[in-house]
Amino acid sequence: MLKVLINLPTEIYVIGYSTTSKILFNPSRPKLNMDLQIKNKTAFISGSTNGIGLAIARKFLEEGTNVIINGRSQNSIDQALKELNRLKFSGTLSGIPADFSNVNEVDKLISELSDVDILINNVGVFEPKPFSEIPDEDWFRFFEVNVMSGVRLSRALLPNMLRKNWGRIIFISSESAEFIPEEMIHYGMTKTAQIAISRGLSELTKGTHVTVNSILPGPTKSAGVIKFIEDLAKAENLSIDETEKNFFQKNRPTSIIQRFAEVDEVANTVVYYSSPLASVSNGAAIRAEGGIIRSIL
Repeated sequence: MLKVLINLPTEIYVIGYSTTSKILFNPSRPKLNMDLQIKNKTAFISGSTNGIGLAIARKFLEEGTNVIINGRSQNSIDQALKELNRLKFSGTLSGIPADFSNVNEVDKLISELSDVDILINNVGVFEPKPFSEIPDEDWFRFFEVNVMSGVRLSRALLPNMLRKNWGRIIFISSESAEFIPEEMIHYGMTKTAQIAISRGLSELTKGTHVTVNSILPGPTKSAGVIKFIEDLAKAENLSIDETEKNFFQKNRPTSIIQRFAEVDEVANTVVYYSSPLASVSNGAAIRAEGGIIRSIL
C-alpha cells in the first residue's frame, strides 16, 4: 500500500513498504478529479431547490449521478431545474414537489420515488425565537418537518437498499445538535434527534454495504442565513461584513474559521460520504462546522 508523505510544489515523494519513489509534478497539467464511483446511482435530496440542498444536487450531477430534487412547489422546482440544466452532466435530472409539513404530500412523493440509491435528508426549517415565545405549534412544526421527513423517507427507502445490499442515507443535521443555540432551542432539539435516528438506523445495516450517517454543518451561507444576516445588519445599522464578524464573536466565538461556510463546501462533504469511498463510515456524526464544537470526539 502506498502513502503520500510530502507534497512539494514540484515533486511528490511516495513511500511504500520497501521502496521510496519520486513522482514529478507538472503544475501545467489539467487538474485530475477524484472519481467518487457514484455515476448512474440515483440520489434524492429533500429540500433541494436552494441553499445546501441545491449545492448537493449540483455536486451529484457533476459526478454523473441521476438526481431527483424536491421543493415545496412546482415553481420552485422549475426554477432550480433551469439553473441545474445549465451544467454539463451525464445523469438524469428531475424534481418532485412536496411540502414536508403535509403528510399527504409526503406520501404522494414517496409513491413516486422508485429505485433510490442515495437519500439525503436535507429539508428543514429554522427561525430564531426566544424560548419563552415559542408556542407548542412551532415545536410540533419543527419536529414534523426536520425530523419526521427523514423518518418517513428512510422508512420507505431503506428496505430496498438492504435488499440490493448497497445504499446511503445521510441526515443533514447541524452543529446546533451539540452546540444548542439559545436563540433556536427548538431547532437544536430537532438536529439532535436526527443524529439519534441516524445512529439507530445504522444498527439495522450491520453486515451490509448500506450506511447511515449524519453531517453536521456549521453556520452556512444559504439563502435563509443570508436573509437572517441582512435583517440583523439592518436592525443594528451595520454592514453585512460587520454583522458577520459580530455574529461569530458573540454567537459562535468557538468557531475556528470565524466565517460562514459556503454551500459548496458542505456539499463536497455530503457527496463524498454518499460514495463507496466512504464505505467504513457508518453511524457517524461527521462535522463540517469549522471547529465550533470544542471537542476532540
